[in-house]
Amino acid sequence: MSPYSWFQCHNKKWRWKIFLAFLISFVLVLGCQSPPPLSPNLTTSAVTQAMHRVADWQLKHPSKHPPTHWTQATYYTGMMALASVSDDQRYLKAMRKMASKNAYQPGSNRLFADDQAVIQTYAQLYSIDRKPEILDPSIELFDWMLTLPFDESLTWNNNIHNREWAWCDALFMAPPALALVSQATANENYLRLMDRLWWKTTDYLYDPQENLYSRDSRFFEQREPNGKKVFWSRGNGWVLAGLVRVLQAMPPDFPSRPRYENLYKEMAKKIATLQSEDGYWRSSLLDPKHLPNPETSGTAFFVYALTWGINHDYLPKEQYQDSVELGWNALIQAIHPNGKLGYVQTMSVKPGATSYETTEVYGVGGFLLAGSQLLQMIR
Repeated sequence: MSPYSWFQCHNKKWRWKIFLAFLISFVLVLGCQSPPPLSPNLTTSAVTQAMHRVADWQLKHPSKHPPTHWTQATYYTGMMALASVSDDQRYLKAMRKMASKNAYQPGSNRLFADDQAVIQTYAQLYSIDRKPEILDPSIELFDWMLTLPFDESLTWNNNIHNREWAWCDALFMAPPALALVSQATANENYLRLMDRLWWKTTDYLYDPQENLYSRDSRFFEQREPNGKKVFWSRGNGWVLAGLVRVLQAMPPDFPSRPRYENLYKEMAKKIATLQSEDGYWRSSLLDPKHLPNPETSGTAFFVYALTWGINHDYLPKEQYQDSVELGWNALIQAIHPNGKLGYVQTMSVKPGATSYETTEVYGVGGFLLAGSQLLQMIR
């Protein structure tokens, strides 16, 4: 081979190597670039993009909590809401996989409301797939509950939370599960049990002067630094979101439905007055200056519940839409470029601090619930 032929041959090889190196570098640079910023605009494309980005981040960063834990169960409710408004089948597929892996079982503490929260998603999956095995364990549990008296005091002692709904968070966890299984099976006994226990808890924890719930009896006499009563944002978010989910599953002619509707309107009216100018509801509802950082889990549940009220003609759109838009804008500002939702108060029983880095799956669940209702309002 002549020197010229040798050079020509190797020159082609080097040209290909240089081209491949350039191509790989270009792909890596693209991969390192931040995704475009999310828009707070209330359009179908903007809301859908935000929901997908947050859900996809959470799917890539699964929670370490047990799969039937209340944190996870709240996240599942949001994923089911996303699946109902998205053409992307990955979200429903992920929920089917989770439920099957759990063998459709609730948590191990049978009367603990938190361990029943996952049943909400099982009931929703049953309504799609109609497979009896999905609800068999839940029906067995609820049939047993129908035989129990539930006649203890709700005072916070003697591990009462393991037997009764003695804290306001419980009203998001167990009541929608009973209502959804009642809807799925046409067995109104579950709904009547839910109704009795809901009002037992409400009569004990609801403050009719403030139209807010104490977290549990330990907070009746506690006061914030400004002298106001202690009302926790996420705690009341649990209640208002749980109320919405119960109403969604409750027949229009259920005898006590008007009482739930009146409670919803009372709470919604009060909650709307407690929103900060930047759109967030602070962790302490009556003393926002005590813990001034944004808080996204309570904010997400409130945006969800208020938007649902607009969509179902319980709240006048002209009166509440500004609050919804402001709250959604605040939530968008808390999302990291990669989709991580920040400013979520970590697990607690009372108002607490947050940061841009704090996140939890239940915050994601609330965000996705809110987005699903916003899409309905837009459409």
